[in-house]
Amino acid sequence: MIEESAIVTATNGEFARVETQRATSCGSCEAKSTCGTSALSKVFGNRRTVVEVLNPIGAVTGDRVVVGLDESALTRASFFFYIVPLILLLAGGILGQWFAETISLQSTEPLSIICGLLGLLIGLVWLRWFAFKTSRSSSYQAVILRRTSSIHVISDITKNTL
Repeated sequence: MIEESAIVTATNGEFARVETQRATSCGSCEAKSTCGTSALSKVFGNRRTVVEVLNPIGAVTGDRVVVGLDESALTRASFFFYIVPLILLLAGGILGQWFAETISLQSTEPLSIICGLLGLLIGLVWLRWFAFKTSRSSSYQAVILRRTSSIHVISDITKNTL
């Protein structure tokens, strides 16, 4: 289980909207003055991320919580989002090349490129459908695991966002 600390900013039935703070470990690293990652973190800063998660513990607005996501769900989703469009792009290009050779086109590259892009488009449309289908699936949904404190910190959030 991958865990992250967050603050509940809103609740809606069985779901809660939580805000996490992206942070790197660059502040304690010996090589932070010469590291590219440290330079990038200075440019992009520690941005806040808002996510909707399952709320089985009944956390309320302002609670500090720990949010978890099953590692296998992250692995499966990463595979689908990165590999499937790439495979369909390559398959479309190979299929276009084969078809162009089959019908004896003088130049096979344009059809190969078009079919590759068509395969990529099909992959992206499939991903949109997959994301919609799994958006409320409990196996792909992050969940609030426990409270870390009940101190209401909404005023801290609003101060930082203004």
